[in-house]
Amino acid sequence: MNQDDIRKRAFSMPLTSPAYPPGPYRFVDREYLTITYRTDPAKLRALVPEPLEIPEPIVKYEFICMPNSTGFGDYTETGQVIPVTYEGRAGGYTHCMFLNDDGPIAGGREIWGFPKKLGNPCLRTEVDTLVGTLDYGPVRVATATMGYKHYPADPEAVMASLLAPNFLLKIIPHVDGSPRICELVEFHLEDIVLKGCWNGPGALSLMPHALAPVAELPVLEVLSTTHILADLTLGLGKVVHDYLTA
Repeated sequence: MNQDDIRKRAFSMPLTSPAYPPGPYRFVDREYLTITYRTDPAKLRALVPEPLEIPEPIVKYEFICMPNSTGFGDYTETGQVIPVTYEGRAGGYTHCMFLNDDGPIAGGREIWGFPKKLGNPCLRTEVDTLVGTLDYGPVRVATATMGYKHYPADPEAVMASLLAPNFLLKIIPHVDGSPRICELVEFHLEDIVLKGCWNGPGALSLMPHALAPVAELPVLEVLSTTHILADLTLGLGKVVHDYLTA
């Protein structure tokens, strides 16, 4: 294999059998359970990187079921997204994510810088309740519940939340262990087809865990609970801040 061959083929590791295919990545019937809650402002400030700003001590805990996703198949993920502003624009900073599929773990981390780790999340309907759980190994660390489709949500507000910019802290180490890439990345969801959105009563329980520390942002008050069904494309990102040159 000559150097030109390598340059033509190289987009992911490993070279001869990449962990994921090239994008774009389309998601059909992507289902969200999002519980928005108030948390400790001091703990929140300690976790959100500058130059992002925190307008309120709010966290969105999300469970997302993706049964039909280009190149990635059928998987589920969960994590915490923090409402932030960047240069006056409102968006969300993804603090942590846990999912059960190697392809999107590798692709999400390498391309965008999603903070993805292997876990065992689940989103399912149990009779009259939408239930989201996260297990890290044998330990249950998160449980979310919502009354199933109690009343319609505001589609304009839901669409605005899906269209808002998203921010990630992308870190890629050098071979000597020092950071080679340390960037704030912005991305957007694209070509969104909102198929349904609902609100209802919700509850969220987070348990302490050394390697899945979702409970570091404690639930002080549940503010809202939303259930969304949509098709969308995960757009590629752009670097908006480079920590190594700033």
